[in-house]
Amino acid sequence: MIRKSLLGLLSVYQKFLTLFTGYGSCRYYPSCSEYARWQFEKNSLHKAFFFSFMRILRCNQLFSGGIDYPVINKLSYKIKKDKITAIKYWYVPKGNGKYYLIKNFSKGLSC
Repeated sequence: MIRKSLLGLLSVYQKFLTLFTGYGSCRYYPSCSEYARWQFEKNSLHKAFFFSFMRILRCNQLFSGGIDYPVINKLSYKIKKDKITAIKYWYVPKGNGKYYLIKNFSKGLSC
């Protein structure tokens, strides 16, 4: 319940930001709000808050920015035998049981 509420707030924030500015102004890819979304979808709440907070602290002129994918400790996926679902994230091994979380973009998405 809390997780869904926080994801809803992030969604409203992202729509508000793009509506009034036309673009995001984050120094990182994925943006800080998208990074937080991925963290809240795949990590526990306390870890998601911590890593999102640390990322927001790094999003300033003192850091160069760049690509910074979320890191998760375990693979979390559920497979239902009677239902085929689309792949939302790719898990790329980092080492020591940790994985980078990379979003799967649909084929219809154009830049």
